Amino acid sequence: MEIRRIAERNRSSRSGMAACRLAGALGLIFATPVVAETAPPPKDSIIVEGNRRVDAETVRSYFRASPDGRFDDAARDAALKALIATGLFEKVSIDRAGERLVVHLSEAPVLDRVAFEGNKKVKDADLAAAVEAKPRGSLQRATVQADVGRIIEAYRRVGRAEVSVDPQIIDRGNGRVDLVYAITEGVKTPVRQIDFTGNKAFGKRQLSAVIKTSATHMLSFLTGGGVYDPDRIAQDQEQLRLYYRSKGYADVSVSSAKAEYNPATKGFTLSFAIDEGPLYHFREVSVTCNIPDMDCDKLRSLPTARAGAVFDGNALDKTTELLAIEMARLGYPFAQATPRLTRDAATQRIDVAFVIEQGPRAYVERIEIHGNTRTRDYVIRREFDIAEGDPYNKTLIDRAERRLKNLNYFKTVKISNRPGSAPDHVILDVEAVDQATGDFNVAGGYSTVDGALVEVKVGERNLYGTGKNVQATFTYGQYARGINLAASEPYFLGTKVAAGIELFGRQNDASSYQSYGSTTYGARLQFGTPINEELGVQWRYSIYNQNITLSPNASGLTPSLAVRQAAAAGPTWVSAPGSTTTYSTLDNIKSPTSGIRSQLSQDLAGLGGDVKFLKTTEDVRYYKSLSSDLVGMVRAQGGYVTGWGGQQVPLMNNFFGGPTMVRGFAPNGFGPRDLTPGTTMDNVGGSAYWATTAELQSAIPGIPNEYGLRATAFVDAGSVFRYSGSTASLQVANKNVVRSSIGAGLTWASPFGALTVDYAVPLTKAAYDVVQPLRFSAGGF
Repeated sequence: MEIRRIAERNRSSRSGMAACRLAGALGLIFATPVVAETAPPPKDSIIVEGNRRVDAETVRSYFRASPDGRFDDAARDAALKALIATGLFEKVSIDRAGERLVVHLSEAPVLDRVAFEGNKKVKDADLAAAVEAKPRGSLQRATVQADVGRIIEAYRRVGRAEVSVDPQIIDRGNGRVDLVYAITEGVKTPVRQIDFTGNKAFGKRQLSAVIKTSATHMLSFLTGGGVYDPDRIAQDQEQLRLYYRSKGYADVSVSSAKAEYNPATKGFTLSFAIDEGPLYHFREVSVTCNIPDMDCDKLRSLPTARAGAVFDGNALDKTTELLAIEMARLGYPFAQATPRLTRDAATQRIDVAFVIEQGPRAYVERIEIHGNTRTRDYVIRREFDIAEGDPYNKTLIDRAERRLKNLNYFKTVKISNRPGSAPDHVILDVEAVDQATGDFNVAGGYSTVDGALVEVKVGERNLYGTGKNVQATFTYGQYARGINLAASEPYFLGTKVAAGIELFGRQNDASSYQSYGSTTYGARLQFGTPINEELGVQWRYSIYNQNITLSPNASGLTPSLAVRQAAAAGPTWVSAPGSTTTYSTLDNIKSPTSGIRSQLSQDLAGLGGDVKFLKTTEDVRYYKSLSSDLVGMVRAQGGYVTGWGGQQVPLMNNFFGGPTMVRGFAPNGFGPRDLTPGTTMDNVGGSAYWATTAELQSAIPGIPNEYGLRATAFVDAGSVFRYSGSTASLQVANKNVVRSSIGAGLTWASPFGALTVDYAVPLTKAAYDVVQPLRFSAGGF
């Protein structure tokens, strides 16, 4: 095709030259002086040798003689460069033979096929898009060598810097060849060290928790962390800026993120350069309307930023979103809210004025999505509050980009825009690159509650690219066995209601903490409705079967009467609708350093089933960063359960005091207890409880942050009281005795979940309580 285009161009050129010669001749006839264009060289003045596919006249068309008709050195050099630039020849040389020029050519082979071998981590399609050598093009050595560099760069972007590429040329005859890039991928290139410069307000550990990239460690093969990834590093740079901006540093700049490869360690050293700037507080926050007829009073109550508070960039972003949504609701879809900051460097105060102005009238023509090889387009589109044909609103588009990133389905997400088919039309370009979303964990260990145990978790957060979440958990312990199967859909029936279903079963054996066993199995249906970014409500319906089983006691003691009565009642069905309202401003769900999280739960049993009761619980946690490596946490929790319809609360649905309320006590270690002589003196549970915690959390000096280890020091206090069952023939200790303890612990954010070991010393307790200073536990936040 290239040869044909050159030939056509040459024929067109020759036609033009002929017309010029005719005009020149006419000029001579009429004795009118004209300046003749340079004519193509005669055939006998330039001899072309070695050409097979390229016509000799095409070669001659690249030569331009000087006005005197001769080919000087400048003309010859220009022709040589032009012929080489066509890419059609491997070698070109021009010699002079008297008044003639002899052009010696060696035509470049034509590529039949461009292939890749040995590549597993980067797909053929991605490599083909990266290289410039294409089938049916000509083979150019310089292009091949440049393509080797492009392939190496493509591998560096997926964390493999030790890749080697060997271009191989296979001769197919008749001037045609195959080009094969033989690739040896090598191992993933790790990040050996991460440094921060210029940081004073926050330490290395705290900043390391903000970014996704981590230095490689002995468990990186399980977590997938510690691998060099330029895209992820660019995201980390922005995350650091946003973190500082949310903590009062309005002028922060993360000027660079340098990665240097060290051949000695075969890894990268990553360095972030930070210019923090001063710490600011809000002074005055206002809303100014510059749109006639707009009721600005309805907007002035929306800002989440408050005078006197530490400057918070997140509060500005949330306020901008709230204003954009409210203005669209009021009938001003093109209105824009722009936060204008006025800094007072002397007092380190910032005045914020949200200025409401009419933006340009532009509409979204199309939303084009690419880069997603797995996630369906509709999963991406549903995170937008706007669609094709809607008014263009940058605030809502930025909000959609944050939502897509928070899904954790994608390695990178970027939304840009370009002009549409009309001046007032915009095309949104969404680039979303998928990442792995499957989970497989196998954990083994020991728990003070379940004894020796093995747990297997298998899950997929983005099933077949539909956004559905499925998970299966299997637990086998010395005293407990269980199975849990769960599936959820974040946009049920195309609405913003999350729906989920859960099937569960658990069997507990008698242990040193209780004289009886129990079995529970059932199902739970859940629907979640978000109210705003911080507040949401989950509605659920649970139906499950519970049963208490008795087994011979080695001590020969008789189980408590309350336990025997519950076992005699046999299996019972519990049918309970319920809800949980969650309010959270935490900066990080897994490792929070600031914010509040509050959960209010209620379940009403009795709409069907065998039992009737109402259970209410509340759990509030408050986190505050005290220094770069120290976080304070205060927690308060409480609950109440009561029967209705003339029924008592079943034994298994009472509250039982243990280490989840006050550390230092055994499971079922405190609360109302049957002290009847000759019995196993079981904890029979209470209908009310309260507990408080004050805790300090800190990194451990000398232990790299990448290991996920944190030390804690804590003080707990709480009580379980008000036994509601029958007291006939029972001696129940039922006083509201305050239990308290002080201790320290170690938490490991392992690939299998959070693993915790605590040692606590009880300070106050009842004489009949069961203590357990050392505790092991496993579970999430």
